[in-house]
Amino acid sequence: MLKQIFTWWSGSTVGASFDIKRRSGYIGTDEYGNKYFEERKPSLEGRHRRYVQYKGLAEPSKVPADWHGWLHHTVSEPPTHMPLERREWETDHKPNMTGTPYATTPKGSLSSGGKRQKSNDDYEAWTPDA
Repeated sequence: MLKQIFTWWSGSTVGASFDIKRRSGYIGTDEYGNKYFEERKPSLEGRHRRYVQYKGLAEPSKVPADWHGWLHHTVSEPPTHMPLERREWETDHKPNMTGTPYATTPKGSLSSGGKRQKSNDDYEAWTPDA
């Protein structure tokens, strides 16, 4: 309970959750469990503010493209009413895995062993005297 009161990176705090639920209406949930809300009253600039409450760690890369467009007012209807049209060449959304054991590491990187492939024509370092 103390973690939820004082830390914002492990999800929204108790105060933020209370305030969002008091002033906003629930819109929907995505496939990662993130919940989306929209304020009932428009702000000073005339738009309704939109919020996301992350499930677990507050990681913005866990927001799929269709919800990202709705959050940033790119599209007016949420994906629950008008789903984003997908093309056959599009891949499924994946959160950013940097810093986790699931991160992509290229061949030769230090995190994947650090062994560089040998080549026939190895490079020659530049020196200003040459």
